[in-house]
Amino acid sequence: MFPFRVSLNASTLFPFRLNVIEQVRVAAEAGYDGIELWMRDIEAYVQNGGTLRQLKRAVDEAGITFVNAIVFFRWADADEAERRQGFAQAEREMRMLAEAGCRAIAAPPFGNVEGVTLDEMASRFAELVQKGRDIGVEPILEFWGRAKKLSRLSEAVYVAMESGVSDAKVLLDPFHMHTGGSSVAALNVLNGERIGLVHVNDYPAVPSRDAITDRDRVFPGDGVAPSAELAGVLFRIGYRGFLSLELFKEDYGERSALEVARHGLEKVRATYQVFEVRQT
Repeated sequence: MFPFRVSLNASTLFPFRLNVIEQVRVAAEAGYDGIELWMRDIEAYVQNGGTLRQLKRAVDEAGITFVNAIVFFRWADADEAERRQGFAQAEREMRMLAEAGCRAIAAPPFGNVEGVTLDEMASRFAELVQKGRDIGVEPILEFWGRAKKLSRLSEAVYVAMESGVSDAKVLLDPFHMHTGGSSVAALNVLNGERIGLVHVNDYPAVPSRDAITDRDRVFPGDGVAPSAELAGVLFRIGYRGFLSLELFKEDYGERSALEVARHGLEKVRATYQVFEVRQT
């Protein structure tokens, strides 16, 4: 049984240097239900003469969902001036994304956050979510395994809870859970409805957790990540949303973008199958 929907994070297609319209077309032709686009690619498209309405129309005509956007602004930075600039950037970009039909943005601990307390981060996340909801785009709290703060699932859950935001959501990623030392079993305390999105990938046993980098990520099922356990826990806690394939490979050999996308979809669906245990 496969109870999830599948999205393609455009990072997976970076080696092919496609514009956002081409990324949307590849995702749709490969059979994905949704796509995640990067803000830098959207801005490049607009700078080259495209419009946000054209992008929205392309996504709608493709019959897929613009699930999330990857953005980088300093919403939690320790420096007040940097943080003000970050919120101004966030507002501008979320307005662009709303016009393009995007539902959400990832909000990772980007910037100088080492000296920021989790309570301060919670307050700033609440402000970000309010701004996003006023615009029509939902910020999803993302933890990064290598971040100086907000590197673990437990920290993300604390920030979400202490923010006071109704229905605050977190973004999961097995790579960041691995590098930050968060266990899959810890997800059992969550309600699946509080998970906004799950990035999926895999990682090899070597390099070690301390040395592994984003470009070492591999297709689901090709590494040692506890993907089957993750799928089972997500199902048990009620998550039925998107699994979004996010890789950062620099080369796929002779494969075309469409071949890579199709292969990735097959790997996600095979690796994240859920096998129910029936009690007798």
